Amino acid sequence: MSSYSDDWSTRHSVLTTARRTAALINALADDCPDPAEIAGVLRAYGETDPIDLSHRDVAAMRTAAALLRHVFAAEHADDAADALNRLLKNHTGPLRLTSHGGSTPWHPHLDHDDDAPWDEWLLASSCMALTVLVWDRQRPPGRICASTSCQNVFITQGSGPERRYCSRRCATRERVAAHRHARSAAPSNETKSGT
Repeated sequence: MSSYSDDWSTRHSVLTTARRTAALINALADDCPDPAEIAGVLRAYGETDPIDLSHRDVAAMRTAAALLRHVFAAEHADDAADALNRLLKNHTGPLRLTSHGGSTPWHPHLDHDDDAPWDEWLLASSCMALTVLVWDRQRPPGRICASTSCQNVFITQGSGPERRYCSRRCATRERVAAHRHARSAAPSNETKSGT
């Protein structure tokens, strides 16, 4: 049971669950996300088959993802805590332990029961993980990418300077755009000062 428990705990750690939350928010941001793609994200973050998602399930998950996005938009820990407190009050059940009938190690859940709909499960499990990250780090658990052409959310990590971009690609694109803007502005300034 130990290796099964260790593998399960790694796949469902707080950080992995928070990263899954960000990946689902991003995947669900599309106007009409494909249930198969959403199921793929769930599998990539440790959920096991069968994952049978309908278009109705995905539409409800999109609503849940939009609510969770407010946590990522928070500038300060107080704002993230306020957003999470609202979600916990309005959309989750009481904290309980479950082993899903003995098929998993004991772990906490905030959804109303083990057969809760996907949107309730997404909100509850995400709130749990994001709450622990705010508690542990005393700062927002994530951000919305600072790139003007990207609205992806991401989990902030580590003790170094806070990340502003969801990926190196977005950071590089913004750096290149700023460099081009500075270069294009420089000749016009020289022309004006030379006349």
